[in-house]
Amino acid sequence: MAVYLEDVSRTFGEYLLIPGLTTKACIPTNVSLKTPLVKHAVGEPSPIRLNIPFVSAIMQAVSGPELAIELARNGGLSFIFGSQPIESQAEMVRKVKKFKAGFVVSDSNLTPEQTLADVVNLVRQTGHSTIGITDDGTPNGRLLGIVTSRDYRAEKDDPAMKIGTFMTPFSKLIYGRSGISLSEANRILWEHKLNSLPIIDADDRLAYFVFRKDYDSHRKNPDELSDATKKLLVGAGINTRDYKERVPALIEAGVDALCIDSSDGYSEWQQETLEWVKANYNIPVGAGNIVDSEGFRYLVDAGADFIKVGIGGGSICITREQKGIGRGQASALIDVCRARDEYFEETGVYVPVCSDGGIVYDYHMTLALAMGADFLMLGRYFARFDESPTRRLNTNGSYVKEYWGEGSARARNWTRYDLGGEKKALSFVEGVDSYVPYAGPLKDNVESSLTKVRSTMCNCGALDLVQLREKARITLVSATSLVEGG
Repeated sequence: MAVYLEDVSRTFGEYLLIPGLTTKACIPTNVSLKTPLVKHAVGEPSPIRLNIPFVSAIMQAVSGPELAIELARNGGLSFIFGSQPIESQAEMVRKVKKFKAGFVVSDSNLTPEQTLADVVNLVRQTGHSTIGITDDGTPNGRLLGIVTSRDYRAEKDDPAMKIGTFMTPFSKLIYGRSGISLSEANRILWEHKLNSLPIIDADDRLAYFVFRKDYDSHRKNPDELSDATKKLLVGAGINTRDYKERVPALIEAGVDALCIDSSDGYSEWQQETLEWVKANYNIPVGAGNIVDSEGFRYLVDAGADFIKVGIGGGSICITREQKGIGRGQASALIDVCRARDEYFEETGVYVPVCSDGGIVYDYHMTLALAMGADFLMLGRYFARFDESPTRRLNTNGSYVKEYWGEGSARARNWTRYDLGGEKKALSFVEGVDSYVPYAGPLKDNVESSLTKVRSTMCNCGALDLVQLREKARITLVSATSLVEGG
């Protein structure tokens, strides 16, 4: 006989937070939103900590390299979508890792014997205006000079002019030696009013560039999520079919974390994927999606570093309508977070929980965090911004952006809904193709949303997310009280 759960399946919109004591210390500027991304033992820090509790959904219409760069600059993490060829996904990861790196390996290099035409073509190809001129044209050749936009006039100078005749030669360059600290390199940049500083080894071979724009960027983005070398962090989605080929390529490209993308993660397919990755590589892997304590324990025992919660709660997901499976996001999250806390008490290992779906209003973010989520995965929210990879359109006088689900006929991401067997196609759709209102740049919108989160946390007397979970008082609301609130 079927098992019937007695509790009602509930959503975030059915709850409100009851204010707690707001002390004088509880002001938004004192609130920390730092949160662990991956599991860690008691008393030890998480290997990766987010500076804001946001990650972007593993979707074609959301997580491209531009959004990944901007989200990391603002403290969150993107998971580059996996419903594409392995090579193109790996290239997107590389693009993010190259964007901001403190010490940057030059990918724009030529020789003195090449021409101005080669310079113009390379600038057009890479978008980089600083070119290292080395003896062999490689990133680590002996540095002979540098070419920047100040060294030539593309519209007037002869395209056949040799680079050696107009480059800034090595004898006139200011440079740093390998082993120099980033702070010292930045000091030299400022002292000599430079835009770039080449770093060379003992044999005068080019090792890196340090750029002034990266220093300025970091000052404007104090929550930037980067590693010890100042490279931005980025994640990537994988599936349970081609992971043995996809994972090595993503790791070679520099990915920092992986997440198995599936509408239903409580499966032996995910167990096998997790066990293989853990046996062969030292990289964090998230798993899901699940909606109850049994799914949580199954994936954690298989080696998952974080667990993603939510089935059918996405704004363009129709899994519940098509298959009749899922659970209200609030109920699922409460159940899984309770299991996480029990597992922590039992083992001393804390496994972060990601709430994926169900966010309609900004206050739902704070509710999800108060209910126990360590961070939120957002799709529709990020799809509205300039940096998402879809087109901005004008529809009936209003600007919108395209947005479609991974289970839609447009994305046809059959691996996300894979149930094994030889068939490699969608049997039926579990997502739709739609539009979302255009909202402008990511930075402005994220700052606005987080201002609300911090403000509500102060109302609850909490200065960080752990305190929020401990101090939050949450009440169910009736239909009548919803009307009362307008």
